[in-house]
Amino acid sequence: QVQLVESGGGSVQGGGSLRLSCAVSRYTGSSNCMAWFRQAPGKQREGVAVIGTATGVTAYADSVKGRFTISQDNAKNTVYLQMNSLKPEDTATYFCAAGSQCPLSSWYRPVFYRYWGRGTQVTVSS
Repeated sequence: QVQLVESGGGSVQGGGSLRLSCAVSRYTGSSNCMAWFRQAPGKQREGVAVIGTATGVTAYADSVKGRFTISQDNAKNTVYLQMNSLKPEDTATYFCAAGSQCPLSSWYRPVFYRYWGRGTQVTVSS
């Protein structure tokens, strides 16, 4: 099965940057789509960014466009989320997710992702 492990979370001031990493045990098949979601306490999980692992095509939530960048390193079987110009509203647990369908038109639906990491905490202070 696909195993996902997130890392790189931490606490930063507003305007700061963090880079999250997601180590993937299986980069193809069940991981044609790799996405980042986030969830704040008491709130629903929301999609942040997605990358098609075969094509490199990406998509982002409107709230993070121009600030966040998703990328991949095939040699390391790792997906990254570079987060710049962080805001307090970005505070959440960030989850890596893998899906087989790579639905780039509706990637933000959690139902498309079969495998999930356990999350890494990001805290942005004002």
